[in-house]
Amino acid sequence: MTISELKSQLKLPVIVSPMFIVSGTRMAAECCKNGIVGSFPSLNGRHTEDFENMLNEITTELNQYEKETGKKPAPYAVNLIVNKTNPRLMPDLEKVIKHKVPIVITSLGAVKEIVDAVHSYGGLIFHDVIKKRHAEKAAEAGVDGIICVSAGAGGHAGTAHPFALINEIKKFYKGAIVMAGSISTGNEVLAAQIAGADFCYMGTRFIATEECLAVPEYKQMIIDSGIGDIIYTDGVSGVNANFIVKSIENAGVDLGHKKEEDFSKLTGEHAKAWKDIWSAGHGVTEISEVLPVKKLIEKLENEYKKGIEKVKTIESGINF
Repeated sequence: MTISELKSQLKLPVIVSPMFIVSGTRMAAECCKNGIVGSFPSLNGRHTEDFENMLNEITTELNQYEKETGKKPAPYAVNLIVNKTNPRLMPDLEKVIKHKVPIVITSLGAVKEIVDAVHSYGGLIFHDVIKKRHAEKAAEAGVDGIICVSAGAGGHAGTAHPFALINEIKKFYKGAIVMAGSISTGNEVLAAQIAGADFCYMGTRFIATEECLAVPEYKQMIIDSGIGDIIYTDGVSGVNANFIVKSIENAGVDLGHKKEEDFSKLTGEHAKAWKDIWSAGHGVTEISEVLPVKKLIEKLENEYKKGIEKVKTIESGINF
């Protein structure tokens, strides 16, 4: 598959990010059925065997959908953590190759051998970065796309403005660019394209869907939150990421009286990162309800089309 072929298979240029714990095969499959890329981390299977079961589940469901409707679903993606601390990398990669996963998203390391392995069966590989140095290594490894994780993104995020990060990377990289960070509407998807991105990464917005594995309290907390309710810290997982303040407070930490270092690596008996302390990006500001994936994508598509009409209006000088 090529980037052009991927674009032709999508209703919207959107990739739903693979989120630890909360991204399952049901949500991923619904995304694919409705014309965008759904995904999940391999580590959401507790063991490699569980991960392979997930691959079997989504493949079976998407094949059945195509057989029943005659419509080809969008391809799905799997996230691999490329790090020496991940003992699952090579066993999980073997399953990726066996099942010919259409798109692989790598994090925490771009390795040419993994890129070559995915390319060997015709798959695409994207790598997420937060700075130029990481992007340069990914480009050298031969990835098909670079995910620019900018300020305000949920999960492990960077601090750069998305437009600036994209422009810096596009100076030396000619592959596909994915913009990540606070994208929750169809208008914002269009804006990202105008700014030079080929695709958009959306995570937080899809936590507030019926198919997401997040508990109801997590979804409601996203609806109730604004930018000021998100904290960027390495105190929870050891790596800088955006978390919902209320979930940290619910873990027993009074942020009004404690400094960030006082809750460094807060895990164990009281709360665990990602499971009990919940992540979200600044895009929470646009989220006011929990929707089925199908309805959400229809909403995004409608907003996207209205955005195009707005651009045409501006271009014509009617409402500059």
